[in-house]
Amino acid sequence: MCSPKKAPRSAASRRSVPAIARAVPPIAAWRLRLYANIYVYEFAWGAYLAQHLSRRELKKDEVRDTLAQGADAVLSHKQLTLYILLAAVVVALGVFGWQTYTERQTVKATAAYDDAMKIFQARIRTASEPAQPGETTYIDEKNKYSDAAQKFAAVNAKYGHTRPGQLAAYYAALSDEKLNKNDEAKKWLQGLSESGVEDFAAMARFELAQLNDRMGQGDEAVKLYQQLIAKPVVLVPKPVAMMALAEHYGAKNPAEATKLYTQIKSDYPDTPIAEQATQEMNLLPGKS
Repeated sequence: MCSPKKAPRSAASRRSVPAIARAVPPIAAWRLRLYANIYVYEFAWGAYLAQHLSRRELKKDEVRDTLAQGADAVLSHKQLTLYILLAAVVVALGVFGWQTYTERQTVKATAAYDDAMKIFQARIRTASEPAQPGETTYIDEKNKYSDAAQKFAAVNAKYGHTRPGQLAAYYAALSDEKLNKNDEAKKWLQGLSESGVEDFAAMARFELAQLNDRMGQGDEAVKLYQQLIAKPVVLVPKPVAMMALAEHYGAKNPAEATKLYTQIKSDYPDTPIAEQATQEMNLLPGKS
């Protein structure tokens, strides 16, 4: 049997089929759909990948910024440390330089002080008596102490920040006392007593008290002796100041002098100064 023939499609039915289906064979249409799907997928994946990479790049930028900030902080810290080290080096060099300068100045001051002391301690000889080789001597005592006063004053003026220079002020005062220049001597002693160098200041107060006694300024002398008794130092110990105050009272107030001598004997028994106190006490008025 012959199979019946299919009736041909009408024009209307042919118009209902899409144009792309009529233009593209079935296999080609399938491939087109596949390519379209691949294109759409790749486009979506590309958009996702771009967004993902942007976030990663952003994170990388943040990390990079953080590392940069950390590097800046480390660099700043290193710079600060370097500045501190440089400052410490400068300070150390300054201290070392000052110590070196002070030591050199002290050496020079000591030499100048020794030269002045040779004059102060120079032997007084007669005009016919020869001097020994290298010996400093004087025929006139006034010239001797005048030269010594000038020498000590020069040492103090140039090296007053050193101990030899400060001690030179004390001997400048003693030299002026030998010349009966008591007002000049008092200026030296008062200045040294306020210098803040406690041992030299105590020596100056003690000498100033004795000078006040000789000048008839007993009340000022008593104040200074009492200060020294209340705050003794190695160069002016307490029993020495007590002995000086007792001698001050010896003629006018023997009872007070006896009290001080007795205290010295009690506080410092079996010592040379206790023996001296006994001798001085026996010489007081009314003790013979």
